[in-house]
Amino acid sequence: MQVAGPDWELDYYSRPILEADGKKRWELLICSTATSQAPAVPFRWVRDCPASSVNSQWLRGAIEAALEASAEQGYGPPRRLRCWRGSMRTMVQRAAEGLGLELVPSRRCYGLVEWLQERQMNVYPLEPGYMAGPLAPAPQPIPPVAVPLPEAARGDSWSWATLSAEALSEAAGWEIAFPGLVALPAQLDPTTPVPGIRLFSRRRALAIAGWLSGLEPVRLEVCSGQLVLEAGLEDRWILARLPEQEAQAAAAALAQARERAGGLQFIAIQASEEAPALDGFWLLRDLPDG
Repeated sequence: MQVAGPDWELDYYSRPILEADGKKRWELLICSTATSQAPAVPFRWVRDCPASSVNSQWLRGAIEAALEASAEQGYGPPRRLRCWRGSMRTMVQRAAEGLGLELVPSRRCYGLVEWLQERQMNVYPLEPGYMAGPLAPAPQPIPPVAVPLPEAARGDSWSWATLSAEALSEAAGWEIAFPGLVALPAQLDPTTPVPGIRLFSRRRALAIAGWLSGLEPVRLEVCSGQLVLEAGLEDRWILARLPEQEAQAAAAALAQARERAGGLQFIAIQASEEAPALDGFWLLRDLPDG
């Protein structure tokens, strides 16, 4: 029996290229999630889709072809598919169910987002039919109102924290009950400070970590005097309410991380500040959603 490999991140969507028939090109991108435990070279797979064939049946067949290609290249099959576009969720769900794959609606598709940005800069502009110049921006959805964490998910206390990129590069060797590690950005200076938070709960740390692991945490942000955790496709959870000066300082620190550390952030959950092990630890990245 073949050992399962890393999760796959999937984007099935139109691109800024007009085909000869005047319709926009659709494209399926699949890549394996890059982690410290994953192969050094992630699996990547691309297939164009005719605009007239955009449906779950075509997608299922394309994912089957990707599974065959990954096996031929020595990669294990994924346990889960991550889909980051809410508008395509139903179609991807149908295709995944037909293949016995679990679908996770999530914006924790950092490798996919970077790859898509790379293609938008270096691949699509070279294609015939590329729609250069300013395009009408897609309507920006109104972010849902952030809601307080459930009572059972709240810790006893929390604090700001900072770790160096070098320390985070060793996270795969830490004792973590619920790990959520991702690959660090390329060419990141080991001395770069990365901001984060530590949540403490003497009695419920493991339970809180388990609950958070099911949320697919994406990034931290400060807005309207609140520290907010964005998760899943559109969930927003209030972690704390901050005094004005602290909120301003925190917002500035997160903005600096976006510039200097590739958007890296982290969340750690422990029973106490002195606890030797981590009940949960997630690396997050503040990357664009589209």
